[in-house]
Amino acid sequence: MLTTHKISADFYDDSFKLIAIHSNLEDYAMTYAINANCGLHLKRMAKDLHLDENLLFSVFDWDDEMNDIYWTLISNKCVVEEVIPSGGLFESNVSVRTNHLVKERKEVDYFLKVDAADESAFAQKVKSINKISKVITAYPIDTETLKSKRNLIF
Repeated sequence: MLTTHKISADFYDDSFKLIAIHSNLEDYAMTYAINANCGLHLKRMAKDLHLDENLLFSVFDWDDEMNDIYWTLISNKCVVEEVIPSGGLFESNVSVRTNHLVKERKEVDYFLKVDAADESAFAQKVKSINKISKVITAYPIDTETLKSKRNLIF
C-alpha cells in the first residue's frame, strides 16, 4: 500500500508582525535612522534576498537575544536596468524598471518584520519610526491580508 504525503500551505506560514515604512531614504540611511531612534542594532545581511534572476532586495537584521525578538528591515523596491538593443541607426536604450517584493503594497518603501514582540514594544517602535524626520509615515500591517506573505518568510 502506498502512502501519499502532502505538505500543507500552512507549513510555511510564520507568525510575525509587520511595520510598513514610507520614506525616500536609501536603505543604509534608513537602517541608521531606525537604529538611532529605536535602539536597534540592525546590520546588513551577508546576502541580499534573491527572488528571481535580477531581483535583489536589501535585508538588514538583528537578533535581540535579551528580549528574544528578531528584527528584519527589508526593502520593498528593487530597481533593475535593462539594455534594449536597437536594430537600427540609434544606440541601445536603457530601460529602468522597479519591482516590488510585496506587489499589493507598491507604495511601501520598507518593511520592518518583527518576530515574537509584545504589543506594547511593537506600538512603541511604530511611534519611534514615525518620529524620524525623513519618514513620511509608518504603520502596522495585518499580515493575514497579504497575498505575497511568503516573500517575507526566509
